[in-house]
Parts: sequence; structure tokens; C-alpha cells
Amino acid sequence: MDKIDQRLKITFLGTGTSQGIPVIGSRDPVCLSKDPRDKRLRVSVLIQAEGRNIVIDCGPDFRQQMLRHPVDRLDAIIFTHEHADHTAGIDDIRPFFFRQGDIPVYAHQRVISSLKKRFDYIFADENRYPGAPAVEVHEVVKGKPFPVGDLWVTPIDARHNRLQVFGYRIREFAYLTDVKTVEPAEMEHLEGLQVLVVNALRKDPHHSHFNLEEALEFIQRIGPEQAYLTHISHTMGFHAEVDNELPDHVHIAYDNLTINL
Repeated sequence: MDKIDQRLKITFLGTGTSQGIPVIGSRDPVCLSKDPRDKRLRVSVLIQAEGRNIVIDCGPDFRQQMLRHPVDRLDAIIFTHEHADHTAGIDDIRPFFFRQGDIPVYAHQRVISSLKKRFDYIFADENRYPGAPAVEVHEVVKGKPFPVGDLWVTPIDARHNRLQVFGYRIREFAYLTDVKTVEPAEMEHLEGLQVLVVNALRKDPHHSHFNLEEALEFIQRIGPEQAYLTHISHTMGFHAEVDNELPDHVHIAYDNLTINL
């Protein structure tokens, strides 16, 4: 029997903001960059450990991301919030559903309600359309860690302007995106991290996202060994230039980057 890998393997499926990079029709120099690190699909991450495959967020590029990083089964989709760039790919779970049955999804009750309205054919209890995927719904509640197999996931409550969002911690790894504020009590759940991933939309201030300065201040407060920035806009600048401006333990993530804990 093959030994199950106990390490966490983290793969950045996408690191871009809601429009991705390049933006359709843009002549911005970053959108025209030849550096593959400046090509960003919508934000998502794959976490693998204990024989489990967990995806946080399932945006409109999900099919392309799964073709880039093929996995044989999907043990959980965990949603941060209901915005389209984080949820619009849910129909593309069909190949996993055909192989393994109902796909476990985890989200705040408000997000579940939103998904039921927008993708009613996936969440329908009766008169299911033939060929439609189906899900096994699990509500995520503030302050209540939950298991995915042998992996325990701790939700981190945050705000995206006034919208509630969840970040998530698994072991010494935490992933927060679309965050503008985090209460001090929630920051206590982020102590002792090896790796923190957090959004940094751009250098200029934004009403609902950390900008670069705010993200760096947040990282300094949390004190992880390493930090990676995600949910990047083309207005942040070229990957190579901005990454060279950062502290030694902070990096801009890029699509297809893999780290092991």
C-alpha cells in the first residue's frame, strides 16, 4: 500500500482578481507582458494532504485549472464567499460527480442560499435534470472548525468591505482572500503559521480589498514564517518588479506555483 503523504502541498490555481490578467481588450503593459507570472486566472488554491484534494473557491476558470493540475477526485470545495469570480465554475464539477457521486461543498449559509438561487439545478432535491452534478452541502459556522477526512479546517471570519467572508486555516497554513478587515479575536486563529496567503489587489487604496501596504501591515501583525500575496490586479505592476520590492519572507504568488509544508 502506498504511504499517504502527510505534508501539505499547496498549488495556486489562480492568483488574479475578478477580471484576471490579461484583462479583455486591455493594452496595459502588464496585460501585454510575456512573463508567464503576469498571466493570472481567477483566484483559487488546491490543497493536498492525507490523500485528500481540497479546492478553496471554484471560479470561472475552474475547468482550465483542473486541466492544468489534474486530480483523480475532489474531496471538498470550500467557498470564501459568493462573488462570481469565486463560484461561477461550479458546473464544471460534473466530471468529478460522474466518477465519485455528490461533491462535498462547504460555505456560510448565506453563500449556500446564493448558490441555490443561481445554480438551482445543482442543488435541486427533486426532479433533477439528467447529467447535472449534485453536491453534499455543509454549512460553515464562525468559530467551528470542521473536518475534511483527517484534515481539520478552521474558518477565519473577515470582512470584504461590509460583506462577511471566510478565510481558512489548515495546520500551519492559512488562506485569506477578498479581505479588508479582520477582527483581533479572529487574528488569534492565525498564530504560529508557516505560510500565510492574503490578498493584495494593488498599490492604491481600495474600498473592499487590502492594498499592498495594508497586506504587508497585516502580515507583520500575524508574523508567519513566509507569506504570499494573491488576488492581484494588473494595476499592481509587473510581477518581477513588485516581487523584488517586498521583504525577504513575502512573495507575490503566481499561477501554478506549488509550495510544500
